[in-house]
Amino acid sequence: MSKTVFNRNQVDWSNEPMFFGEDQSVQRYDVFKHPQFDKLNQTMLGYFWRPEEVSLQKDRSDYANFRPEQKHIFTSNLKYQTLLDSVQGRGPCLNFLPYCSNPELEGCIVTWDFFETIHSRAYTHIMKNVYADPSEVFDTILNDKEILKRAVSVTENYDAFGELALQYTVNGKGDVDELKRQLYLAMINVNLLEGLRFYVSFACTFAFGELKLMEGSAKILSLIARDEATHLNLTTHVIKAWQKGDDKDMLRVMKGQDKKVIDMFHKCVEEEKAWAKHLFRDGSIIGLNEKLLGQYVEYTANKRLKALGFEPEFDIPGNQNPLPWTTHWLSSRGMQVAPQETEVESYIVGGIKQDIKKDEFKKFKL
Repeated sequence: MSKTVFNRNQVDWSNEPMFFGEDQSVQRYDVFKHPQFDKLNQTMLGYFWRPEEVSLQKDRSDYANFRPEQKHIFTSNLKYQTLLDSVQGRGPCLNFLPYCSNPELEGCIVTWDFFETIHSRAYTHIMKNVYADPSEVFDTILNDKEILKRAVSVTENYDAFGELALQYTVNGKGDVDELKRQLYLAMINVNLLEGLRFYVSFACTFAFGELKLMEGSAKILSLIARDEATHLNLTTHVIKAWQKGDDKDMLRVMKGQDKKVIDMFHKCVEEEKAWAKHLFRDGSIIGLNEKLLGQYVEYTANKRLKALGFEPEFDIPGNQNPLPWTTHWLSSRGMQVAPQETEVESYIVGGIKQDIKKDEFKKFKL
């Protein structure tokens, strides 16, 4: 099965599935089969930011004064976050982009991948400013057994799909149903990564910020959380489009995978709870402990399941967010920070509404 970077045939793209359809030709963004992807792309482009915009001067002194257990929590999370975005900094373009046959989704994936590299640069920015030698952190990531243990479930479905897709496109071999099943599981895996696997580390960093510690790092993680929420929406839209029949073969394949998906959610929740236990092995943070984090992971998992059309799997007391104070960190527009300490970012670059009606300001008076 040969591929080309520019398809010279006339193709009705409105009838093509999102993946494994005809190779793409002209990149056009005037008519959309899935307009939600173009809207998400515009949102992501409007969120562009650079890590260097955020000052970390105070963070260096905060970290120097940390107790050993606080250093363990902060550094362990930073290592794990680096692992996750190292995967996402290449995964979407390497594994999804070559097989994408929808122009607006193609543009979305490219932007998505680019923002993940910004996140990786952000972690380097933190390390260079907080630690005397950032190599001491980078060089120990692959020596951390707890991180490597989690790396298996983070990457296994990505790698399995990548191998099958390569055999199918290069050698023309493989079961199409199995290929699409693995694509679906890989997308679920990414949905979990973007929507659940970061949230223990987010909560810990935000807890330091609530205590007026490591506020620059908390601000950076708030920006990353905003981006990841958009990426979560992207993967959710892909899965929902499959559920609505974008690809009839995929719709048929998906129907037998519900138990597998639920099992993936349970495994992810258990791994996040185990990570919380590892983080707090020597002590906790004021306002945060292992039990609260476990409930927070389950609460978040229920939200992600519901968004995909599944029933909640976890019993949460009162069905309420056990960490309500994290909300304003996850919604960066609501952030209130001192400009002299941490740069303000409550602006959106390129966030201009273009579809204003002719008489929109008819009743407006000066």
